[in-house]
Amino acid sequence: MGSLKDELLKAIWHAFTALDLDRSGKVSKSQLKVLSHNLCTVLKVPHDPIALEEHFRDDDEGPVSNQGYMPYLNKFILEKVRNNFDKMEFNRMCWTLCVKKNLTKGPLLITEEDAFKIWVIFNFLSEDKYPLIIVPEEIEYLLKKLTEVMGGGWQQEHFEHYKINFDGNKEGLSAWELIKLIGNGQFSKDMDQQTVSMAINEVFSELILDVLKQGYVMKKGHRRKNWTERWFVLKPNIISYYVSEDLKDKKGDILLDENCWVESLPDKDGKKCLFLIKCFDKSFEISASDKKKKQEWIQAIHSAIHLLTLGSPLPHKEARQRRKELRKKLLAEQEELERQMKALQAANENKQQELETVRKKLEEAASRAAEEEKKRLETQVELQARFSTELEREKHIRQQMEEQVAQKSSELEQYLQRVQELEDMYLKLQEALEDEKQARQDEETVRKLQARLLEEESAKRAELEKWHLEQQHTIQTTEAEKQKLENQRVMKEQALQKALQQLEQLELERKQALEQYEGVKKKLEMAASLTKSWKDKVAHHEGLIQLIKPGSKNPQLVTHWGPAAFTESELEERMKNWKEKKTTE
Repeated sequence: MGSLKDELLKAIWHAFTALDLDRSGKVSKSQLKVLSHNLCTVLKVPHDPIALEEHFRDDDEGPVSNQGYMPYLNKFILEKVRNNFDKMEFNRMCWTLCVKKNLTKGPLLITEEDAFKIWVIFNFLSEDKYPLIIVPEEIEYLLKKLTEVMGGGWQQEHFEHYKINFDGNKEGLSAWELIKLIGNGQFSKDMDQQTVSMAINEVFSELILDVLKQGYVMKKGHRRKNWTERWFVLKPNIISYYVSEDLKDKKGDILLDENCWVESLPDKDGKKCLFLIKCFDKSFEISASDKKKKQEWIQAIHSAIHLLTLGSPLPHKEARQRRKELRKKLLAEQEELERQMKALQAANENKQQELETVRKKLEEAASRAAEEEKKRLETQVELQARFSTELEREKHIRQQMEEQVAQKSSELEQYLQRVQELEDMYLKLQEALEDEKQARQDEETVRKLQARLLEEESAKRAELEKWHLEQQHTIQTTEAEKQKLENQRVMKEQALQKALQQLEQLELERKQALEQYEGVKKKLEMAASLTKSWKDKVAHHEGLIQLIKPGSKNPQLVTHWGPAAFTESELEERMKNWKEKKTTE
């Protein structure tokens, strides 16, 4: 019941949208009354004219939206629907309401009846969400089936080019855009209108009318035992046969169930390609036009009985459900991949931010280290300049001291020379008497002079020792400060090396994140490749289970038995027998 309700809602949505003339999303109550009455009529549901007014009793006289109409539609119409109505009559009623507003007035290669069938096929293949659209995968499936029925070759490159030019803002086509696409002949070039119409009708019969196979065969009568050509239509649980393919004059039905079977029969009574359909109370002998048609009919009937036995859905409906489930699965995988990619992108952005923060910190540390190094160099240069100045000053003082010592030595020599001259003079004056006294006096004078000179030399040496100690202290202080600065530089170089190692680690993590991103991207490409592979498999599968083909009729022969009483092969067989009898006589 759920799938039937969804199927009905799609056609009703078209009708409701068509009544919304100003595209405001609302329809007047009077129009909804007419729509509800028509729906009840075609769906064979008792109509309650008061129910609509009662349902919207609290509303004003204004129009009603689609969301407002849905509770009434579900409660008073769709929940009462049983599978006893004519679906084609229902579809035509909804089609009549929406065709004038939406169908393109321009020239199309298809009739309005063909457009109606495409509209019904669109409702069958469209997604279960509103507004209704048909996705490119289903468009490709439909165009392939039409091309196969018309006997043309499918041009995959042409369709891929069409998908490339597809509007990126749209997920698919509306029903009227699909009718325009098929009607303008873009994918049916070199095909006349009759061929396109025949292909649309056959695909419509398979997808909508659940026709598994149809065509002309010969059927043996139960009473008169004569063979008559009939147009057979095989559906999941019944085989109907008509006078011709226009389906106007129905001659009977063959009800199928799990107890029926079909088997091949040998040629007899001049009939070839025979097979038997055995049911509970009757058996039907059928003659196909050739062995290929015979095998196709046997296989198709056997498949229908097998589906009845298993209770399985029809192949095209099962394939449609598989395609939808595959699209949902691929969409979920794509969303998961996009989520993972966003997470990786966010993680990458966080890593980039962390790297940027670390880089800024490193730049700041390098800047501080450069400033400190600059200060250290300036301090070192200043200390070296001060040390050089002190050395120059000490050198100058030493030079002055050496000059003073040299001067004192010169003065001492001059003084000694004068003393010697005085002694010589005194010796001359005192000659003998004063020798001893003069010698003692000279000795005392020399001793005092040496003592004074020694005291002066000791004082000068003490002063030089003091200057030398100060110089050593200054040198030691400079060396200590230099060693301290050198230790600070080594520590900062170690900190800089550690920061560079952290930066390399973060760069490695960023590369790993990029590799993960590339891996996810490859998975996405593999998923896309898998999708294409599944599409090809599905398309190939659909090609293998294609059962419906246009029935072919041999040229009719006119004999005294009437038009098309015999096939050409039967007539040749009869002529051969007649000639043999004549020769024997």
